Amino acid sequence: MDWYIPAFLSALLSAAAAISQKKILFDIDALEFSFVLSVFNLFFAAIVFFSKDITGITVTNLLILYIKTVIGALAFLNVMLAIKNMEISRALPLLVLTPGMVAFFAFFFLGEKLNLIEIIGMVLLLMGTYILEVKKNQKILEPFNVFIKSKYHNYIIYALLLFTISSVADKILLRNYHLKPTVFVGLQQLFLAINFLIFILLKKKNPVLIFKKINKNILIWILLVSILTIGYRYTQIEALKIAPVALVLSVKRTSVFFATLFGGKLFAESTLIKKSFATIILLTGAYLIVNN
Repeated sequence: MDWYIPAFLSALLSAAAAISQKKILFDIDALEFSFVLSVFNLFFAAIVFFSKDITGITVTNLLILYIKTVIGALAFLNVMLAIKNMEISRALPLLVLTPGMVAFFAFFFLGEKLNLIEIIGMVLLLMGTYILEVKKNQKILEPFNVFIKSKYHNYIIYALLLFTISSVADKILLRNYHLKPTVFVGLQQLFLAINFLIFILLKKKNPVLIFKKINKNILIWILLVSILTIGYRYTQIEALKIAPVALVLSVKRTSVFFATLFGGKLFAESTLIKKSFATIILLTGAYLIVNN
């Protein structure tokens, strides 16, 4: 099977999951949704990913994986808060800035050089962000000030920083510690469910009551999101077995464009043509950085 088939399927499933998340978050708290979803994800992951082959698991990589899932849980929660409080066609494209942030921090803190293609990619990321945020009659730097003034945009910044750290941990676990992808995904879902349970208890909420107060309609939507989530993670792993990570992620990121376009139309959001154009520029910038 060609690698781009599962990679593109992963993108479509991811877009569908994001749109469904937005619909659910109209009616439920972001943390409570994240907790319930993590429980469903754990259930399906136990069926799909858990196996008797647990070779490669050590105390060290389990510890790294758990710390990584704490960071991942916080990143996911911030994304859900952004999606809940912002237009999906504005929130999701900003997450494409992750490769740029990785390159930026690698340049300043690790001393890695930026070549011309990476610089062009970062410029495109800035251009896409500017087009996405600019409004009529604004001062030239005003679109970037929104990241300082808007607490909802801060959720995106937090998520980007956390995803950057999480991505580095993923590479360490899969490349340096040789943790098998299926074992990785299964244990990750177990730890995420534990983490969100801890978050719920820290907020002094009763996890049993959370499930009881969710009506049947919302529960069906959460079930759908869980299936889509396991689906896009599984198809991404299948693609990664065949093709390089950079190629797979480049195709997977097209999910942002589909979610922006179709999600924006579904929720009757404004200036979709401009946002779609900005998303294409962002995806192009990310592609140049990742594939280089």
